[in-house]
Amino acid sequence: MKTYKVGYLIGSIAKESINRKLANALFKLAPPQLQFEEISFRDLPIYSYDHDADYPEAGRKFKQAIESSDAILIVTPEYNRSVPGGLKNAIDWASRPWGTNSFDKIPSAVIGTSPGAIGTAVGQQHMRSILGFLNSPQMNSPEAYIQFKDGMINDAGEIADPSTAEFLGKYLKAFHEHIAHVLSKPADS
Repeated sequence: MKTYKVGYLIGSIAKESINRKLANALFKLAPPQLQFEEISFRDLPIYSYDHDADYPEAGRKFKQAIESSDAILIVTPEYNRSVPGGLKNAIDWASRPWGTNSFDKIPSAVIGTSPGAIGTAVGQQHMRSILGFLNSPQMNSPEAYIQFKDGMINDAGEIADPSTAEFLGKYLKAFHEHIAHVLSKPADS
């Protein structure tokens, strides 16, 4: 089977982000056909269209990293019932200047964890709205709103609960199928 390069964005830039821990644990459950590479947005300044005429190097590199990926996985917390500001800023950089949207036709999925009972459900809905506008074909099901609890990820960096690990393995299998399906269609369809 074909191998796909999956660029991933961690919505939080915090060093000890539970979403980074979730991402690293996820990759251990992924089908071997998915190869993950982080796309960092830590160095991006605040987006302004004043940069459009002379895009800075950090913005160009970020856009190129998105465009060179077969698919994008966004692993994000929810801040104030929405998308973290840094993540939204990065997406603005990738979608600009007008007419150069780097997310166009790149399959995507969103997942996240939070200590709250509903996980990242509301923030993910905002993220889906943004990705829809950017014409990124999204995996809409299954959805994964994970409540982060002590012991969820063990010292080896693995999902400790067997039922959660099974669910997340199925999530990644579905993402692989989604990528293969989207990329099997002719580019102009």
